[in-house]
Amino acid sequence: MLKSIQTALLGATLLGAALASPAHAETKINALFMAQAAYSEADVRAMTEAFTKANPDVTVNLEFVPYEGLHDKTVLAQGSGGGYDVVLFDVIWPAEYATNKVLLDVSDKITGDMKTGVLPGAWTTVEYQGKRYGMPWILDTKYLFYNKEILEKAGIKTPPKTWAELAEQAKIIKDKGLLATPIAWSWSQAEAAICDYATLVSAYGGSFIKDGKPVFQSGGGLDALNYMVDSYKSGLTNPNSKEFLEEDVRRVFQNGEAAFALNWTYMYNMANDPKDSKVAGKAGVVPAPGIDGKSTVSAVNGSMGLGITSTSKHPDEAWKYIAFMTSQQTQNQYAKLSLPIWTSSYADPAVSKGQEELIAAAKQSLAVMYPRPTTPKYQELSTALQQAVQESLLGQAKPEDALKTAAANSGL
Repeated sequence: MLKSIQTALLGATLLGAALASPAHAETKINALFMAQAAYSEADVRAMTEAFTKANPDVTVNLEFVPYEGLHDKTVLAQGSGGGYDVVLFDVIWPAEYATNKVLLDVSDKITGDMKTGVLPGAWTTVEYQGKRYGMPWILDTKYLFYNKEILEKAGIKTPPKTWAELAEQAKIIKDKGLLATPIAWSWSQAEAAICDYATLVSAYGGSFIKDGKPVFQSGGGLDALNYMVDSYKSGLTNPNSKEFLEEDVRRVFQNGEAAFALNWTYMYNMANDPKDSKVAGKAGVVPAPGIDGKSTVSAVNGSMGLGITSTSKHPDEAWKYIAFMTSQQTQNQYAKLSLPIWTSSYADPAVSKGQEELIAAAKQSLAVMYPRPTTPKYQELSTALQQAVQESLLGQAKPEDALKTAAANSGL
């Protein structure tokens, strides 16, 4: 009798548990993001929370790594047979990721509204050989930021329109004793330095590769590195620039220790935030300058996309998450950190309010974003160029010799 009662009670308990369980099975997906520039970790978590609230049957496990670890973390996870469903990837990686089957081709998932609504140039972020390997998410280029108060004290009425003018204005500021080293760059031996270098290559009308072979060792590529070395040796550039990443540049600029800085979109609103910045209300932004007779402005394509890994066991849920994160509604909400990929967003007063100056600069810069080379060998090429930049800045090699060595070691 006792056994029968126990059996009945156990059955009732199991039935109750079954009734209390959700009717749907929960899917867990893993997503890899970077912990610097553009959207902050807190913002990505807030966006994801909004997604899971709207999609309670999906749980998203987030992981954040510095940009410098993003590529290797993605590739190593693939080699071990999985790990991530959604990954953030740089504009320079689709060629490699497509060739090595790291990402799924999602061309058939992209809706008509996505195709027509996203800025045409943004699609280049996720394309390789006519196929699309994700959705563009961070639409970005480097701008020239300047301290309005310091320029005013120096008697400079307008920010520089050419790179030669930048050096001239920095010298005026230095000579007047306003700042010892007026310019800050991110020239650490990392991809950050290649973004600065590519901005200058675009200004000088140079090229990285022609007919599958490196050509940066002459023409505009050599002119760009010579400019960097001259700026460094002149004492106008902060000597710590050779170790700076973008966040170091932001901190130096926000502390009022630089009159000029090259950096991504996100710095504009952070530098003008009185809670974090000593130069709030004084941080101006313009497109990166040009070169007389060659260009009016310069810009590098620093955009990033979200893609689904080829090892994902939940590609449908992964795509649902990507579609939410890249949606116009989400992007407009966080437009103070990264400008939206959606064309009509720029007509929305809520997007432009308080950052009219940035959007005016973006309209010029985003139209001329210069690509870093599209090649499956990009990582080898970039590593060789990073070394060339560093050796040239340190005086260990002449720019022309350093670039010739980089070309030989580029893997092309």
